Amino acid sequence: MIELNRVSRSFTVGDQQVAALRDIDLNIAAGDYVSIMGPSGSGKSTLLNLIGLLDRPSSGTYRLDGGNVTDLSDEQQARVRSEKVGFVFQAFHLVPRLTAAMNIELPLILAGIPAAERKARVAELLENYGLADRADHRPDQLSGGQRQRVAIARATSMRPTVLLADEPTGNLDQTTGKEVMNLLEQLVAQQVTLIVVTHDPAIGGRAARQVRMVDGQITGESNSSASP
Repeated sequence: MIELNRVSRSFTVGDQQVAALRDIDLNIAAGDYVSIMGPSGSGKSTLLNLIGLLDRPSSGTYRLDGGNVTDLSDEQQARVRSEKVGFVFQAFHLVPRLTAAMNIELPLILAGIPAAERKARVAELLENYGLADRADHRPDQLSGGQRQRVAIARATSMRPTVLLADEPTGNLDQTTGKEVMNLLEQLVAQQVTLIVVTHDPAIGGRAARQVRMVDGQITGESNSSASP
């Protein structure tokens, strides 16, 4: 499903070239649950952005669902991203002035989904994530865990095949963080490919497959024999 072949990403900082990723080879099958772990600056978030088509490699090839997405136009990449990829971030990235229901509905509006179907999907997601009684609340009226649940509902509103989570528990206490991870992991049972970036070994260790990064390179992998 996800195939990266010798992917590198460099940035220009002042008069220097900084290599964020170096010759990454990575294959992830449909329905896999993968964590990407490493210290700050190891390149894990840059890798996630490339997989999510928020950034482009400086060199190498990226294939998604068998198609080469490396050189697609910005508009073509945006279409693929809208149809196939969902994002969950540490900082939630909810629109402050919109209610929980409106935040969840936003991707559906942008994708041109008919109003009746939008309302049905939003109602189902609010119910599934225990937010039905918070539908009309704005983000500043929600707890951290509730905000992340809204973010997950929004990320899955377009029914993506890939869900990318960048430090999804970073702003949550331990108990709430476990609850959020349980919600994300339930999606794997629905054949969603889940990729979690984290520096926390306890969170990363929950994944069936753990990829370790240092200085822009994959330095090793391991597998868990048991589910969390």
